[in-house]
Amino acid sequence: MTPIARRPRRPLSPPAAALTQAMAGGMSRRALLGSGLAAGSVAALSACAPPEPPSGGTAALDLPKDVSATDKTLKWANWTAYLDMNGKETQSPTLEAFMQQTGIEVAYSEDVDDNDSYYAKVGPQLRAGQSIDRDIFTFTDWMAARVIRDQLCQPLELIQMPNVVNNLLQPLKDVSFDPGRQHSITWQSGFAGIGYNKAKVGRELKTLDDLWSDDLKGRIVVLSEFRDTAGLVMQSQGVDIDSDWGKAQFEAALDFIEGKIEDGYIRKVKGNSYMEDLTSGNAVAGITWSGDIFVLAADTGDDNWTFTVPESGGTLWSDNMLVPITSTHRSNAEKLMDYYYDPAVAAQVAAWVNYVCPVDGAQAEMEKIDPTLAESPFIFPTADYIAEHNIQSFRVLTADEDIEFADLWSTKVMGN
Repeated sequence: MTPIARRPRRPLSPPAAALTQAMAGGMSRRALLGSGLAAGSVAALSACAPPEPPSGGTAALDLPKDVSATDKTLKWANWTAYLDMNGKETQSPTLEAFMQQTGIEVAYSEDVDDNDSYYAKVGPQLRAGQSIDRDIFTFTDWMAARVIRDQLCQPLELIQMPNVVNNLLQPLKDVSFDPGRQHSITWQSGFAGIGYNKAKVGRELKTLDDLWSDDLKGRIVVLSEFRDTAGLVMQSQGVDIDSDWGKAQFEAALDFIEGKIEDGYIRKVKGNSYMEDLTSGNAVAGITWSGDIFVLAADTGDDNWTFTVPESGGTLWSDNMLVPITSTHRSNAEKLMDYYYDPAVAAQVAAWVNYVCPVDGAQAEMEKIDPTLAESPFIFPTADYIAEHNIQSFRVLTADEDIEFADLWSTKVMGN
């Protein structure tokens, strides 16, 4: 395991250069990539298009007064294990550097376990015009589309974010759910596939069927995000998940998952908290997100933790930063978003979280941190890698399908 990079004792100018210097010489935390998969050098997110937005327009918004100029604070809700942290897991070197540079005090919280549960918590408050006490929240493409459609987020001032304008990867600049990136900025992207501990499993898991063996019964976790878990099962059943499939194919996948729960193979269906089961040893494998497994390997010091894309394919998604409609710190939020689009800063985050980096120029900066990670297909995948491994985005659902399929998932799978 490589040494952990430490934050400089005082702010340096420019901050990104200081971060690059601190991380130079291979001092990355997440250098635990032993998959043997082909490496890539150019990000290729265009290979899997994001979903189209649900129907609906954007009317003029009555925005709250922005007090950023006088109140140098910011509250950011994100997912678990999604930011670089120091050795004690108590502070983020990049976030500390941002606060030193700008004087903005950031309260960072891992509030999001999955999209539906977090949206169910904050959505009613936002629709009622009530503060959720957060200035940035982070949602996956399909939920970001819903938030934008329902006018629960604020428009962004791209003129205030030159790093975003210049360094956001071209395929992400004009996504269909947010044309011109007027409301959302990509945080990270990633894959869903098979995560497992080679030593505890005792063999390689190459296909989804490999999970359903008797010696793993009751020791498997799967994701509560149905676009990932059902998506992978549908792929294993021969469905092209970004094409024109229907309810019958979706129900067939749910029936299969329901059967594996009833037969005792699947221990839990969980959001980001599935990591607790893997860490405790109650589970040794499952349908997981790519970066989480590398985080787990680094946190436990156990390089037997492995992530692989099943032979039948994997899913690709992006998570996005948005400013809630009731936030009074939009300008502060835009400064933070822009900061994380400095390639050197983005590379440091990517070196820790091992998710697909959305920032142009970060791969060159990663060479200074860890040349191995600069070639990782899990951080900088090529179009060829995505095509060869059948990595797809779950097709966009209509508004009616979204409601119907979520209800089916809740009844058949989450209700077990």
